[in-house]
Amino acid sequence: MSQAQLEIQAIAVVVSVACALPGVFLVLRRMAMLSDAISHAILVGIVVAFFLTRDLGSPFLVLGAALTGVLTVTLVELIFKTRLLKEDASIGIVFPLLFSIGVILVSRFASHIHLDTDAVLLGELAFATFDRFYLFGIDVGPKSLWIMSGILFLNIVFISLFFKELKLSTFDSGLAATLGLAPATIHYSLMGLVSITTVGAFDAVGSILVVALMIIPPATAYLLTSRLSLLIGLSVGIGMASAISGYWVAHALDASIAGSMATMTGILFGLALLFSPGRGLVSIARRRASQRIEFSVQMLTVHLSQHIGTPEEREETELSHLQDHFRWTPAFSSKIIQSATRKKVVRILEDRLVLTSEGETMAKTAMMR
Repeated sequence: MSQAQLEIQAIAVVVSVACALPGVFLVLRRMAMLSDAISHAILVGIVVAFFLTRDLGSPFLVLGAALTGVLTVTLVELIFKTRLLKEDASIGIVFPLLFSIGVILVSRFASHIHLDTDAVLLGELAFATFDRFYLFGIDVGPKSLWIMSGILFLNIVFISLFFKELKLSTFDSGLAATLGLAPATIHYSLMGLVSITTVGAFDAVGSILVVALMIIPPATAYLLTSRLSLLIGLSVGIGMASAISGYWVAHALDASIAGSMATMTGILFGLALLFSPGRGLVSIARRRASQRIEFSVQMLTVHLSQHIGTPEEREETELSHLQDHFRWTPAFSSKIIQSATRKKVVRILEDRLVLTSEGETMAKTAMMR
């Protein structure tokens, strides 16, 4: 493996972890759309800061992006608080407005420099290794790797210091305010952190991959666990797995690295959506099928108990009659009878079903509900 390949994967891993950490709280706060809005709207902040500094490497670009991110959140919440529009509609108004202003400024006044809309949207990790960082004349690696490592460190420090406040304000902002934890300050600080993380990853991976890495790994982890500390760890792991596997998929297919990584986040999410033990679609389908069988067995015992000692008992307990009475298919009827006999609530006597003592107890319990 070449040094360039190692550097590209290192940048991707650091970006994925840096994005996943604040992304966890965005997902838990049901603010995934807001991350998309921020990742696009901060373009105008970058452009304005560039016009003021005329330096693509200026730290004021990060500051401008962070302030624009906070401005985006503020405008969305101001519109939402009027109660005239829902939050998604408010986002749909603010972020296209700010993003389109940024696109107009870039296309009109900055088309001759690297700050172009394609680079902002798509990015290209393969080129990130060409922009080197020199310390005292010594090449110490890609600039993107150092920038994102610094942002990752900032994210870790922020979440570590304010974990309790973030946790409480995320799940119960009212209680957090009562305890004097200033949930509004935590909220806007988190949005500022999201803005800084987004602009830091812009040049290397573009806004599309930023959104994918910020939202999809935490959303995938949320399908697997409800424990916050474990959710954060899983989000980081899924983000790293998406970055590394996406790189090798791109290498094998000679395709876009950022696009392949975003695709892998979607594939991992799809697998979790299908096969998550507690919340996956397969698990839900099995649980519903099991509940249907359980309910049908209970209804069978109730039916049999109601005809004990009646003149219709012979007819009502015949196997062939049960299919007509419950309108079960032969296959489903066979499945119910097998389940009932396995539970020892009925037994087959020639061509009839007879309740056992356990079946009588089940029937009485079902009728009491």
